[in-house]
This record gives sequence, C-alpha cells and structure tokens, in this order.
Amino acid sequence: MNDSMPTTPEAVRTRAATADARRRRKARPQTRRWRRGLLMAAYIVFVLLPIYWLLNLSFQTNNEILGELTLWPQNFTLDNYANIFGDANWYMGYVNSIAYVLMNMAISMVVALPAAYAFSRYKFIGDKHLFFWLLTNMMAPPAVFLLPYFQLYYTVGLFDTHVAVALAHCLFNIPLAVWILEGFMSGVPKEIDETAFIDGYSFPRFFVRIFLPMIRSGIGVTLFFLFMFSWVELLLARTLTSTEAQPIASVMTRTSTASGIDWGTLSAAGVLTIVPGILVVYFVRNHIAKGFALGRT
Repeated sequence: MNDSMPTTPEAVRTRAATADARRRRKARPQTRRWRRGLLMAAYIVFVLLPIYWLLNLSFQTNNEILGELTLWPQNFTLDNYANIFGDANWYMGYVNSIAYVLMNMAISMVVALPAAYAFSRYKFIGDKHLFFWLLTNMMAPPAVFLLPYFQLYYTVGLFDTHVAVALAHCLFNIPLAVWILEGFMSGVPKEIDETAFIDGYSFPRFFVRIFLPMIRSGIGVTLFFLFMFSWVELLLARTLTSTEAQPIASVMTRTSTASGIDWGTLSAAGVLTIVPGILVVYFVRNHIAKGFALGRT
C-alpha cells in the first residue's frame, strides 16, 4: 500500500489552502492582541494626558506657563504648592471640603441603609411610588434648590457652616445611596434574615454583624459615589458658604486678580484636589470592581 501523499494539482492546491488557513488562524490571535494593546495604550494616553499636563503646569512659573509650550518644567519650582500650604484661605478650603464631605457620607449612609433594607424586604402601599419619588430628586438640577436652601439656612443660622452643605447634598446623595444599596440588598436571600432571627439574633445585631458584611461591596460603591458627588459639587457649596466653610472648589474660582490669573497656583490646587479622589478609589477599588459587576450601577 502506497502511503505517499497524492501529487495531483488539485491535492497540492488543497494542501496549500489548508496550510494557509492554519497559518492565518495562528496569526489572527497575535494580530488581535497587538490591536487591543495599541487601542488600550492610546486610550490610556488620552485619559492621562490632561492629568500629566496639570501636574506639569503645577511645577512651572507663570512666565513659563504663558511663554513657550514645554513638555516638562524648564525651571522646576515648588513655589505654587508653598503658596497653597502657606495661605490659610487655600488649605482651609481643603479642610472645609473634607469636613462636609465626610459629614454628608455619614448622614447619607445612616439614613440610606435602613431605608434600602425596607425597600428590599417589605411590601407596603405606595412603595414603588415612593421609591420613584426618591429617584426624581436626582433628576432636578441643584440650581432649583438654591434660593429655598439659602433662605432656610440663613433664617435658622446654618448659613456658612459645614452642616449646611452636608445637609444640602443629602437631597441628592440619599436617593442615590438608597437606589444602589437596594439593588445589593435584594440580592441577599430573605432566608438569611429568618435563620438569624430563629437563632436568637436581634435585628440590630443581625444587621450589623451579618447583613452589612454581606453587602460590603455595595457599601464601598455607595461611599465612592457619595464622595465624588459632594467633592466636585460647586453650586450649592459656593452659595451656602462665604468665608468660614468655603470649599476648595469655590476658592479655586477666585484666583483672578488685577494682575491676571495665577495659573501655577491654580494648577497646584487642581493636583491637590485630585489626590483625595485617588485615595478613595485606592481603598475601595476591590469593592468598586465587584459592585459594577453585581450591583445596581
């Protein structure tokens, strides 16, 4: 029996076509990987370029910023950061912002956790309408509530205080927190609640020791969004404060003077404003990844 391969033209063409298809299949994954790598690199450069440029400007003098375009500081200086840490108006802006942001996060979570648990576990008359009404608060622009909040806080003596801004942000952050947490809590079987109560757990003990650890990813995601909204919100924070509780976002809008805008100090302030957000993302990064995959986000 002859085991040699056929040498007819048709057989040769068939073997060549098969070998070429095999080579194409092997090369295709490599080409796709290169293409994805190039797209990812271009995306990273596109996203990080503004941040690098802000960092670059923060180490330059105003004369260099307004002069020729440079990719890195020609005359490296830390004077811009020294201006911020040496001026109480600047560094107290960061202190004020962090103060009312933390207060808002605490108030929002204390209110939103039991509210979300009630929406996820109980059915009552008007529950869906109430839940929808909470979400409508997020749809209104903050400018709608400027005058009512200003008159109310000025009358009761809360104007220009951290509490004023923290409570004002609750109008938007509490519905957001309830909406996110309700999605996570609905994913926890109700049998866990019943089993805990049969084992003798009181509701506060069950809620703190058993239930909350099961939704820690949802709590991390919620804290992330609460921080981001309060940290970058400007309109309410600027209107409800004047001097004592003025946030850093408001201070940054007042860098224009008779001699022009201090671009170097403004850039340094922008870099320092990004740092708290980076720290928050770093500490809750694992919870955020799980939350985007599992929760109502």
